[in-house]
Amino acid sequence: MSAPGALPGERPGADPAEEPGGRAGGREPREVTERRLHPVTPLRRAWAPVAVLMGWAAHDPDQAHEQLTRLTTVTLLTGLAVLVPAASLYGFLSWWFTHYAVTDTELRIRTGLLFRRTAHIRLDRLQAVDVTQPLLARVAGVAKLRLDAVGTAEKDELAYLSEGEARALRAELLARAAGFAPETAREVGEAPVRPLLRVAPGALAVSLLLTGATWGSLLAALVVPPLLWFVTHSLWSVLVIGLPLAGGAATRTVGQFVRAYDWTVSESPDGLRIDHGLLDRAHETVPPGRVQTVRIVEPLLWRRWGSPRSSAAESGGGWVRVELDVAGSSNSVLVPVAPRAVAESLVARILPGVTVPTSLSRPPRRAGWCVPLWWRGHGLAVTDTVFAARHGLLRRSLALVPHAKVQSVRLTQGPWQRFKRVADVHVDTGANKTVTARLRDARKAAALLYAQADRSRTGRREAPPDRWMA
Repeated sequence: MSAPGALPGERPGADPAEEPGGRAGGREPREVTERRLHPVTPLRRAWAPVAVLMGWAAHDPDQAHEQLTRLTTVTLLTGLAVLVPAASLYGFLSWWFTHYAVTDTELRIRTGLLFRRTAHIRLDRLQAVDVTQPLLARVAGVAKLRLDAVGTAEKDELAYLSEGEARALRAELLARAAGFAPETAREVGEAPVRPLLRVAPGALAVSLLLTGATWGSLLAALVVPPLLWFVTHSLWSVLVIGLPLAGGAATRTVGQFVRAYDWTVSESPDGLRIDHGLLDRAHETVPPGRVQTVRIVEPLLWRRWGSPRSSAAESGGGWVRVELDVAGSSNSVLVPVAPRAVAESLVARILPGVTVPTSLSRPPRRAGWCVPLWWRGHGLAVTDTVFAARHGLLRRSLALVPHAKVQSVRLTQGPWQRFKRVADVHVDTGANKTVTARLRDARKAAALLYAQADRSRTGRREAPPDRWMA
């Protein structure tokens, strides 16, 4: 019998985190309700046996073709009569033995038909809770909940939930992670959002066409196959080389356009919301206070281009792309293309109190002996809030690291750099990424090393706690 107020498919169970002895920390144990995934989930799981057969066929196509030609009609129908029910049974049992529950401190996911696995995801370690909807899931009215937690290499996910339940569970997890009481977490509901920026499809298409990688991949896909045919007269060689090139060109053009279509950035108490996708719709959140690095990328042809139409304010200074490094999270793009002034306003919301430096110091001229010509693309600026380093001459990239996010500082100097009295200063962040100020004067680099270590210690001591909805 279901517990009072439980949803269909839920069953009560005691929370082991609040045992033993019926008490934990002087509190009565709270009954935890375990829930099941959406009933369409078995259809997703049922494909596993079929995928195994397809993988075997792809691995050894000659053997697969030989075995297939030996099959008679009766044998083939018999095999299908066995395979389809077996796959359906596997999908049903894997769904039946999968449960999840939300406790005061964690999200618990139990899976496994033969080998049981229980994932305990601490709410205070959550980096992001995203809702994604592949095309078929949108048709079926279901969604996938993906969770990023500190210290995990891969995302845990709940697939599939009804679209409404996925959004409600996401709101509940964020509310509990923010410190709301368990009995009121569900009542908090989805945090209100305020739109900040929407990238117009036309601007997105033009920005892709103005990217050198796009033209390079298209040129390779158009030129290489005819050259191969002229040299080898082998259709097999043309297909083996040409199809991957065509696929890469499609990924860099149509694929990127489809993924970034209707890119919208909104502000909410639990961070910046990012919604995008034409076929597969994704709803992501940039967690507040946990961004390690922000990168402002300027391809050469974007610098003098006009501004895309958006719901944000005026344009300025050409187009840029804003990328992020978030510890333990796959969120890597804040906005694919935006006017520079709009992008800087978004950076100020991600990193409160940070102003993007407008003037960066170049390396000394003798650095040109170490890196001819390209040394001009390097720059450095250190403000009260960030360590900013730029690299690239044609495709500029300016990395901003808040002092509080610096994990370590290193100075390196090769033999030729020692001869020319220059050095590199490396800043390591909590996202396992490194930002480098290259070819600095050796004396100034040594002073920068110790000064940055002091700024980082002070920044960590004064930084507010990283907490949802704080």
